[in-house]
Amino acid sequence: MAPALARPSARPIPTIDAGPARLDADRFSTANRRRLSGPALRTFTAIADLWTLGEGERLLILGLPSRSTYYGWLKAAREHQDVTLGVDVLTRISALLGIHQALGILHADERDGIAWLRRPHRAPLFGGQAPLALVTGGTQDGLMAVRRFLDAARGGLFLAPNAVDRDTAPSTDADIVLA
Repeated sequence: MAPALARPSARPIPTIDAGPARLDADRFSTANRRRLSGPALRTFTAIADLWTLGEGERLLILGLPSRSTYYGWLKAAREHQDVTLGVDVLTRISALLGIHQALGILHADERDGIAWLRRPHRAPLFGGQAPLALVTGGTQDGLMAVRRFLDAARGGLFLAPNAVDRDTAPSTDADIVLA
């Protein structure tokens, strides 16, 4: 006969202090989304015009709303009327704004940043395609991946040296100042 297995004593499950609220639900409220939607759409349109994106690319970036919905949003935003976008669309626009901002930081000339978006890239993330292919791929994940890539590049990770890097002398121990 096999020995009886001891049953673990029932212990109460410890409570875990969640700490301060990590996400403010008000940021997703209808009123807040309405406040952000018009300016977000106007800025999105300005960037899309600058990047010379076609209608299809714009619709894919926004999550493929119907054309009538898209043009209704644009009309309302241009006329400063109330328009309320969903969280997904605002997140997509936010990612695009982050990409645009990072390109402006990483490239002294706006045209160079746009050219970077359109050129094939060797980074594994892009698989030899242009970063714009991920941006206009229709997924929120594609937008966020390009944004994260550029944010990492802003931090000094994984971009091929450019003219600024080639013309800058390496730092030496004498350059380090401890306060």
